[in-house]
Amino acid sequence: MATMSKTHRSKPTHGSKRLVLLSTFAVAALLLLFFSSSFSTRGSGLVDYFSRSSRTKRQHSLSDKYLYWGDRVDCPGKNCESCAGLGHQESSLRCALEEAMFLNRTFVMPSRMCINPIHNKKGLLNGSDNESGQVSSCAMESLYDVDLISEKIPVILDDSETWHIVLSTAMKLKERGIAHVSGASRRELNDSSHYANLLLINRTASPLAWFVECKDRIDRSNVMLPYSFLPSMAAPRLRNAAEKIKAQLGDYDAIHVRRGDKLKTRRDRFNVERTQFPHLDRDTRPEFIMSRIQKQIPPGRTLYIGSNERTPGFFSPLSARYKVAYSSNFSEILDPVIENNYQLFMVERLVMMGAKTFFKTFREYEMDLTLTDDPKKNKNWEIPVYTMEQDKEELKTTH
Repeated sequence: MATMSKTHRSKPTHGSKRLVLLSTFAVAALLLLFFSSSFSTRGSGLVDYFSRSSRTKRQHSLSDKYLYWGDRVDCPGKNCESCAGLGHQESSLRCALEEAMFLNRTFVMPSRMCINPIHNKKGLLNGSDNESGQVSSCAMESLYDVDLISEKIPVILDDSETWHIVLSTAMKLKERGIAHVSGASRRELNDSSHYANLLLINRTASPLAWFVECKDRIDRSNVMLPYSFLPSMAAPRLRNAAEKIKAQLGDYDAIHVRRGDKLKTRRDRFNVERTQFPHLDRDTRPEFIMSRIQKQIPPGRTLYIGSNERTPGFFSPLSARYKVAYSSNFSEILDPVIENNYQLFMVERLVMMGAKTFFKTFREYEMDLTLTDDPKKNKNWEIPVYTMEQDKEELKTTH
């Protein structure tokens, strides 16, 4: 059942979230000494701050209201100890942005993005491993253009002066300034008159992941931001790098080959090897890729390959038919820009999105061209299929 309270009291299960926010309040109170001597009303500190703010960026006004989901994507919850990959975190971030958009509130975005060590080995393909250079997080602004996002949904970062001012003001207003919310849908928040004039809504999202709050996305009428929104909001220097690579490639096609982490296998109680994607290993090998793409991508074309495959020269057989290019061919562009593999993937994603013909690994939309017919999400563990003959044998046994 949804719990919506205007007080600072909360259930013990959400104590960690409340503690984080209250700790932030304490920091804000100290910072307040630098910003203003006192706040007698909501407006005094905000008026002073907004009157002296730079006019070069998107301006926040006294009428702005704010939505806070936490100081880290997918936290609190099961992902607090570690973190999911960029795709999962983007789904969660997009969900939170959608709610802010729906409620007509400014979203308070975490200032840092957690980086999963599994996805942070630079130079995976035809390059060098950089395992010692792994980091636990990076600045959100090193991945996304916050000002560009704000043209669609107003956003501030949780390490910004604006956020500290908002927190300090909410502290002075007490129950008139902030509400702690857990378990309520965005529609419930929007329809409730209790929240209409509050300065700040502190939202505790699902402990499974933020994106669980948007599970009704199956109803396409509820989707306010497309999958392509955050990829197109890449930081300026990442967009610039992608444009330079695209210019050097000229007229080109692209494939995204997801192997690595998706090729995990385990043995059942009968010691039989099983995997969640039974055809993936086979379908993403060069000979099968060539067979799959040959109708849409004719010989002689420039083919950009983005992949997490770590074996040097793995895709070399494709060079017999195509002019193959990898991120490592553009080190003079990427080396000054790329600090982690999240940034590299974001640049490659922009490059692949600009291709004349683009094959994804898994199908996301009905019209997608894909390298495999295995579903992107599969809860069943099946016996791997490595040859076309195995497929034929399976068809015989099932008919």
